[in-house]
Amino acid sequence: MAFLTDRKRAVGMGSAHAGVHHHWSMTVSAYGLLILVPLFVFTFGPTLGGTYEQAVAYYHRPFPAIVAALTLIVGFAHFKNGVQMAIEDYSAGLTRQILIVVTTCISYAAMATGVFALVRLAL
Repeated sequence: MAFLTDRKRAVGMGSAHAGVHHHWSMTVSAYGLLILVPLFVFTFGPTLGGTYEQAVAYYHRPFPAIVAALTLIVGFAHFKNGVQMAIEDYSAGLTRQILIVVTTCISYAAMATGVFALVRLAL
């Protein structure tokens, strides 16, 4: 029977040194969304209930298109980081790695699809 001290049992089980980065990125993206979401709501509002041609004409202007693109990008980046932290907290092993890869791919695909649709609408 091995006699291990508490310190010896804890060696190798410590911090991954990634918590500060996750917290900082979530905080920055949350503040970005705090500004972008109201801007998006106020710039997207005039297009609701209009025709396709009115939406195309509205998004030909650069400010609404940039606000919508930034909201998509920052929103899905915030989603990716939040889901990744939840997965890291509640799963382990190969399942954790697969779930992180899948959610990262889904969020980047949704981000790219949204920006591509917005660019097609604006051009």
